[in-house]
Amino acid sequence: MQDPEITDDLIASHGFTPDEYAEVLNILGRTPSFTEFGIFSAMWNEHCSYKSSKKWLRTLPTSGPQVICGPGENAGIVDIGDNQAVVFKMESHNHPSYIEPYQGAATGVGGILRDVFTMGARPIAAMNALSFGEVDHPKTKRLVSGVVEGIGGYGNAFGVPTVGGEVRFDAAYNGNCLVNAFAAGLADADKIFYSAASGVGRPVVYLGAKTGRDGVGGATMASAEFDDTIEEKRPTVQVGDPFTEKRLLEACLELMATGAVISIQDMGAAGLTCSAVEMGDKGGLGVKLNLDAVPQRETGMTAYEMMLSESQERMLMVLDPAKEEVARAVFEKWDLDFAIVGETIEEDRFLVMHGGEVKADLPLSKLSSTAPEYDRPWVETPKAAPLEDAPEIDPIEGLRALITSPNHARKHWVWEQYDAQVMGDTIRVPGVGAGLVRVHGTEKSLAFTSDVTPRYVKANPVEGGKQAVAEAYRNLTAAGAKPLATTDNLNFGNPEKPEIMGQFVGAIKGIGAACAALDMPIVSGNVSLYNETDGQPILPTPTIGAVGLIENPEDIIGGLAQEGDYALVIGDSTGHLGQSALLLEAFGRAEGDAPAVDLDAEKRNGDFLRSQAAWLSAATDLSDGGLALAAFEMADAAGIGVTLDSADTGDLFGEDQARYLIACPFDCAETLFVAAGQAGVPIAQVGRFGGDAVTLGASSAPLENLSEAYRTAFAEALA
Repeated sequence: MQDPEITDDLIASHGFTPDEYAEVLNILGRTPSFTEFGIFSAMWNEHCSYKSSKKWLRTLPTSGPQVICGPGENAGIVDIGDNQAVVFKMESHNHPSYIEPYQGAATGVGGILRDVFTMGARPIAAMNALSFGEVDHPKTKRLVSGVVEGIGGYGNAFGVPTVGGEVRFDAAYNGNCLVNAFAAGLADADKIFYSAASGVGRPVVYLGAKTGRDGVGGATMASAEFDDTIEEKRPTVQVGDPFTEKRLLEACLELMATGAVISIQDMGAAGLTCSAVEMGDKGGLGVKLNLDAVPQRETGMTAYEMMLSESQERMLMVLDPAKEEVARAVFEKWDLDFAIVGETIEEDRFLVMHGGEVKADLPLSKLSSTAPEYDRPWVETPKAAPLEDAPEIDPIEGLRALITSPNHARKHWVWEQYDAQVMGDTIRVPGVGAGLVRVHGTEKSLAFTSDVTPRYVKANPVEGGKQAVAEAYRNLTAAGAKPLATTDNLNFGNPEKPEIMGQFVGAIKGIGAACAALDMPIVSGNVSLYNETDGQPILPTPTIGAVGLIENPEDIIGGLAQEGDYALVIGDSTGHLGQSALLLEAFGRAEGDAPAVDLDAEKRNGDFLRSQAAWLSAATDLSDGGLALAAFEMADAAGIGVTLDSADTGDLFGEDQARYLIACPFDCAETLFVAAGQAGVPIAQVGRFGGDAVTLGASSAPLENLSEAYRTAFAEALA
């Protein structure tokens, strides 16, 4: 087959700017072959090179005594003591999921699991953060159904518990849903595997499933806006097989135990190209590949197709040549392909052979570490006007508006499709705060959460960025966990627009400040840009995934409110209603500024709550919907009523930060008040738990009726 001519249209379709293609010509001193052109386009696109975000990502705090490995590897690694480490990362599969929801979401789960086990960790938990358009948009129901089914279909079959996540709806996602997948695993701290190649003349080995044409060009597609040609992009979505991935996990962990692995890399975005280039570049080596040896499941595949295929369930490894037969036997036992497809070389060269011909001969370092980097122009987001006319509403009607909205209704329809109990170590299933998983064979537990409030970020990127981290901190704390570290998934629109880049920069500043103040360094993450359709951007959505540690079972805050418990609020309340959930759901208004985040107060109040775990029946952080929604959710979970003393809209629905609602017995309340006074922590009694009604000031309704609406609204809205 004759390679196509490299025309202006072809250059544009591969995501190159004219200046970038001119730089390719300058580097090579000649016109690239079609395969070389494809390799450059894959490595220099936004999805792989982070060319618009690297400048700002470098400003994030990424280190600390708990950090074993920060950003730059397949996943971040944090020490949890006893020579154990938690390995975790979050990554997006937004564009593929909008084009083909089931496979897009399924392969997002598969990809993030490989990022974890390629480090030598066995996955123990998964989460997902999903953003969809309006419920009545023509595509939303199909997208929700397909994405949820894809996540469940892959994760359940692979055998990893899904323990948390979030689902939101907003018109801004009508043309571009978000599917952010998180995975965490456990590894021995002295048995971690990295991706940097080492040693000249060592075999480069292809592991796993065969290569097909699915996903060719997927990374380039993920680095561009959508338009009316979206249906033509369907072939760029990968096809997953969770049963093959499960075998790949077991084979890789068994192989790692033999000592045969020098370095290993998941074949994710840009497939064979990205994995080979990144391994070589990190190790300061070149790589020679022979594509004739690549296992293929389709006939007549070209070098271009093989290099850019994103077929799933594949790994690339640099092997100790003395242990080749041992390694081969492991993969043959698991009925997976094992093929030597190349070798490491001393010179800075990426040499690709196919059919006895040189298809690519490139300076390897120019493809990765010296890819283009931009300092995009940006403008600061204008300060939002304060909310002038905060509305009043009957408290029960305000609560009803929240709990019957798909954004805040109970979402068991979603998470009951996920297996949360597989592996037998899940302590807390989704739906009641941070997910909790035992560290098998120990007294320790790990807590997991993902959080962001996009409307805050749009109104005030700096405070919204802080708030995403602070809410993650509070969710871990409310479970009794000491927050350890974070991963991020930064979802934004087109960075070439200064106002969008300004959102990104502001959010990074806020995230960085919060991570530093709360000692939650960013150890891994993903940037997803160009989330726009026909020029309409998504809400800025920098999702924060966070992990916390509980040393002893008695430190877990995991109970339910009891009859007669006092309802106490830790933290200051001023009744901030700007950008509140009540304002949006009851009045259709997204107005005012985001709530300010006092990071000193977050740290002080969080430390205090964890220190008082023994006195608490239950705890939750206060965020969307304020005190009223938090109290109702606590009452619904316990099956008992609640009475809140105030009827003031700001008191009940304000979204001031650094606050927790706790339930505690009468005889523990005095102890808490004394301890809070000594610690300088604000605390106030706001009501009582008990009875069979929800009473907010003078307004009341049976808990049974409200719970019925809360538990059925989501499924009814999505029919």
